[in-house]
Amino acid sequence: MYAKQYEIALPAGYDMGIIRRRVAERGHALDDRAGLGLKAYLVREGPNQYAPFYLWRDPGRMAEFLVGGGGFENIVRDFGRPVVRHWTGLAFQPGPVRDRTPRHAFRLLTPVGVDAAAAVEEALARLSAIAREAGVHSAALALDPHRWQLVRFMLGEHDGEASERYEVLHLSAPELAALRVGRQWLVRRPLR
Repeated sequence: MYAKQYEIALPAGYDMGIIRRRVAERGHALDDRAGLGLKAYLVREGPNQYAPFYLWRDPGRMAEFLVGGGGFENIVRDFGRPVVRHWTGLAFQPGPVRDRTPRHAFRLLTPVGVDAAAAVEEALARLSAIAREAGVHSAALALDPHRWQLVRFMLGEHDGEASERYEVLHLSAPELAALRVGRQWLVRRPLR
């Protein structure tokens, strides 16, 4: 699993209705995209921002989307080429309301200290607890090893710890059910 997000900053007086119409008209284009677990079409106001978040099952399909004529060229054409942040997936947890379309999304970025293994284990435990809360659609944890930073992304009604909150305009989830649940790597036992 790979997590990806780009944030398009829009001017303070920008008519966010333009983004809402864009998503209403074009958001369905990825509803059946092979290799895509989910794409949450996200906006926030004050500051105005369009900030889609993706969980990809297949890195080849993610590459195709970005540079192989798979759709990203429309963003580049309309807004310029944004910086695309990406993280290696560490865990995915479905929540109790995964059958409903979420209205909100939350992102929390946290630095990884010297003991990366302990930080990740703590974050995995917290992710599992959050995913069991009422109103949670799904939650993911991923790592940026360039900045040594964790990202926790949650779709649902509330994440009091998150530093960024978004409104979900549309959710494309063609392979959501196929995302591997839990830790994305096997725990290896020591050789004896």
